[in-house]
Amino acid sequence: MTPSFPPASRVTVPWALTVFRATFGPQQPPSRESAEGDPGAGVAELVSRSWLEMEFDSEALRRLLGKYKFRDLTVEELKNVNMFFPHFRYSMDTYVFKDSSQKDLLNFTGTIPVIYQGNTYNIPIRLWILDSHPFAPPICFLKPTANMGILVGKHVDAQGRIYLPYLQNWSHPKSVIVGLIKEMIAKFQDELPLCSLSSSDEARQVDLLAYIAKITEGVSDINSKNWANRENKTVNKITVVGGGELGIACTLAISAKGIADKLVLLDFSEGTKGGMMDLDIFNLPNVEISKDLSASAHSKVVIFTVNSLGSSQSYLDVVQSNVDMFRALVPALGHYSQHAILLVASQPVEIMTYVTWKLSAFPANRVIGIGCNLDSQRLQYIITNVLKAQTSGKEVWVIGEQGEDKVPIWSGQEEVTNHDSQMQLSNRAMELLRVKGQRSWSVGLSVADLLDSIVNDKKKVHSVSILAKGYYDINSEVFLSLPCILGTSGVSEVIKTTVKEETVVEKLQSSASSIHGLQQQLKL
Repeated sequence: MTPSFPPASRVTVPWALTVFRATFGPQQPPSRESAEGDPGAGVAELVSRSWLEMEFDSEALRRLLGKYKFRDLTVEELKNVNMFFPHFRYSMDTYVFKDSSQKDLLNFTGTIPVIYQGNTYNIPIRLWILDSHPFAPPICFLKPTANMGILVGKHVDAQGRIYLPYLQNWSHPKSVIVGLIKEMIAKFQDELPLCSLSSSDEARQVDLLAYIAKITEGVSDINSKNWANRENKTVNKITVVGGGELGIACTLAISAKGIADKLVLLDFSEGTKGGMMDLDIFNLPNVEISKDLSASAHSKVVIFTVNSLGSSQSYLDVVQSNVDMFRALVPALGHYSQHAILLVASQPVEIMTYVTWKLSAFPANRVIGIGCNLDSQRLQYIITNVLKAQTSGKEVWVIGEQGEDKVPIWSGQEEVTNHDSQMQLSNRAMELLRVKGQRSWSVGLSVADLLDSIVNDKKKVHSVSILAKGYYDINSEVFLSLPCILGTSGVSEVIKTTVKEETVVEKLQSSASSIHGLQQQLKL
């Protein structure tokens, strides 16, 4: 397949646009035929003339960015972008997110020069600048014309969204848009993202372009032919995201249980801090340590253990830092493993599971938080092995929100005569449970327990964070721990329990209300 755009080697200025309008100006694009045989020459002349007539207007841009939190930093960075890529055209447009919410965002379009098989081609792109820039990465897309086809691959999905390590590792101030574009050029030189279409394909491409115009984050039922069908034949591939103490604990616990045929540990840390260097030195079998998110491709389960280590003062700021980090990670990891179960161990687990669900657009049954699984397993152990109580085969779980508001419940239909004794027993056990902390290795063992049930389709009941809307008269989209049956499809069933204690329902509804209130303040 050949590119559908002319080589740039004959164009008299670098990065000439096939469609151009002067920055903030009304200039209409030239026709393709205006160059009289040279598809780039007429455009190059227009670029040069328009740029001489109009300098970069910082004040106009500053006015456009009136609602941006870090407007001055954004303007300064865009001035730098303009020095390298003066042809980019800026505008404010409405961006539609996965949850159908909308926001007016600055974006710019233009072309970048990509050398492929000896020729230089102008690849059209569009970058959306979030209102939290430069602390959050841009959202990047190809901007193909009707006669261009998208080549789905390692860095591009079927809707033209671009995924790069630079985006996933974005960190102000070391990450900048110019650096992002340079990496984009380098990656596209290895794997060209666009191709030409025959005339019979162009009608279908027009439909795709109309679809892309409506969505911006790759939510689609279109199957990715080139990339998604390159299935990794590894039976049980697992990815752990985060090389901190919890990530390492999960890796060791999963390895010890022998659950994974291949385990990828994505580590974004720098230097020799923590235990990552030791893992690398002693070379665990079937464990690959990587900084490249594409190494996770075709995982059965992706486990999130990362937490922001920012120095923010308020709890909301800390949670928002985590959200900003997930905003760069989740869509890309979802792209690489489109049929995976997403298991969230990051804190606060209820909120970060909700964030993962929203950012991934996965079905709710495939987005699970570790929730109260560890507490439930401990409680059952304390009742049976410490208090030596006879439970007549009944199971007990801890449900609700991790923290002080979690509550125990029993399985099955409760007889009135049993109810008081069960509550007394569970309350005694909860007192013993409260003195137990949650160390990283303990959580790692709990994660491995959940993974075992999922990968090996054990249909075992666990108390995990799931979408609780519709249960216990909860009407908001929040995640709380409820007893569920887990298997290869994620949550296959939520266990219905007979809860007669009004205080239990009140605590669940109170947790749902406070979690929902915090979620409303987050910027996804």
